[in-house]
Amino acid sequence: QKTHLKSICLQYQLYLLLNSHFFCLLKNEMGLIIFFLCAYVPKTAAGHCKWAEVLKDLEQIKTSKDIDVSLYTANTDEDVKCQEPIMRCFFLEMEVIIRECDIKNCSKTQDVFNIWKNGNASLENKKLNSTTSAKCKECEEYEEKNFTEFIQSFVKVIQKECK
Repeated sequence: QKTHLKSICLQYQLYLLLNSHFFCLLKNEMGLIIFFLCAYVPKTAAGHCKWAEVLKDLEQIKTSKDIDVSLYTANTDEDVKCQEPIMRCFFLEMEVIIRECDIKNCSKTQDVFNIWKNGNASLENKKLNSTTSAKCKECEEYEEKNFTEFIQSFVKVIQKECK
């Protein structure tokens, strides 16, 4: 019980020391700058690619044998200005895969749903520019490809976005 009491006393002394230094830092301009930089930097380093979770789930489903659909698959070498409509097309086609998984009770249904949910959450934050989208192909104008080719193209497009 003595060691426990010593530990509490030591923790309290550390608390007082850190507390006093922390408030001293906030009293001057340089301390505030350091505080805000420390609070901001970890968020930007961690968020280097907003599609990282989608990419992870795509890797999970790419070997699925119980998903057998033909999907409109955008070309990976399309104009850079068409990247956002292309991404929207891929996520629209994920809805087709979700329906297929509901019917066939796929083993990867949750991963497919996660891809759709995370992708749409990222795309909702952006409004689609109507002048850009007018120059780009509609989703239905792309060639229909099998599931494996669709996933390969989807991965390439996301990797391009993450560079």
